[in-house]
Amino acid sequence: MEYFLTEEQKEIKNIARQVAEEKMKPLREEYDENATFPWEVVKTMAQTDLFRVLLPEEYEGFGGKVMDMVVMMEELSRVDSGIALALGGTGLGMYPILLNGSKEQKEKYLPPIAAGEKLAAFALTEADAGSDAGGIKTTAEKQGDYYVLNGTKQWITNGGEADIYTVFALTAPSKGTRGASAFIVEKGTEGFDFGKKENKMGIRASTTRELIFDNVKVPVQNVLGREGMGFMIAMKTLDKSRPMVASQALGIAQGALDEAAKYSKERHQFDKPISAFQSVQNMLADMSMKIEAARSLVYATAKTIDSGVRKYSKESAMCKCYASDVAMEITTDAVQVLGGYGYMKEYPVEKMMRDAKITQIYEGTNQIQRLVIASNLLKEY
Repeated sequence: MEYFLTEEQKEIKNIARQVAEEKMKPLREEYDENATFPWEVVKTMAQTDLFRVLLPEEYEGFGGKVMDMVVMMEELSRVDSGIALALGGTGLGMYPILLNGSKEQKEKYLPPIAAGEKLAAFALTEADAGSDAGGIKTTAEKQGDYYVLNGTKQWITNGGEADIYTVFALTAPSKGTRGASAFIVEKGTEGFDFGKKENKMGIRASTTRELIFDNVKVPVQNVLGREGMGFMIAMKTLDKSRPMVASQALGIAQGALDEAAKYSKERHQFDKPISAFQSVQNMLADMSMKIEAARSLVYATAKTIDSGVRKYSKESAMCKCYASDVAMEITTDAVQVLGGYGYMKEYPVEKMMRDAKITQIYEGTNQIQRLVIASNLLKEY
């Protein structure tokens, strides 16, 4: 399909593809096996200005368009979505500052992110507050010129590796979601610590840790927006970032199809390549159609957001939900095409299958996405 990418987007796509093939692919098996955070590749991403794709020019970025980010993440995730998540997770952690930060906050925190000098992380989820994001229990009590944070956050992407954290805590617990506020917390702040590195099923090159806040003093100037805006900031952020998860899923699916199609022409059974068998051809055809349908939805959503429309919650949820469901299906089928070899770690499709699963879970499970879609849909009637 021709999606009429701009010259800049084609350049982003080519650079991301080159980084993925030359820097990520040789290391992906090792990073997955050892759960190694990809600092070596992160440095290359910074040197090739991929972090600048996330941000507008006024903060030393290249524009900050969602469509640009989607093109970049798809290409990186086509090879390894776990490594790509160092960049994607930084985008998620950066968005609350970009969308709701003060001029001073943006000027202080965004340029180092654009340069790839500092990674960011988004800290909303807790042990008892996953899909029910409004059930957070971490508190922030105002004491003079500071807020004192206490509590924990669970399963935080880039946890321990990032320098900048956007953290959501209750400043008025009795008000429920209206009592939540958002804060910028820097790594190294006294009382701010990290739990163990989680041993995950997939995206193992991405670090996931618990965040621990023990009387952490955060200056009042680090509040995003104002008190009570936390939940709104979190939802606004997720609406804008979900196409990133969708593009990650899309890249995984495309990478799995690439491997399956190539293998089908190399693997011979009954004196012919298995690509000559109609059953395999039908599988590959269905995989290709579903990926193209997902890509059309993801790209259309990204362009819709970039157009400046005021509401896009439904479309954002749709592309994340559909693309991640497709990725799980495609990777499962890719393993099937490769048969016994597909189940072995020497071939990348088993990893892609493991990586695909998380895209159906994080940034809102697909069950939650369907509720968001239905809620917005029914408002139209």
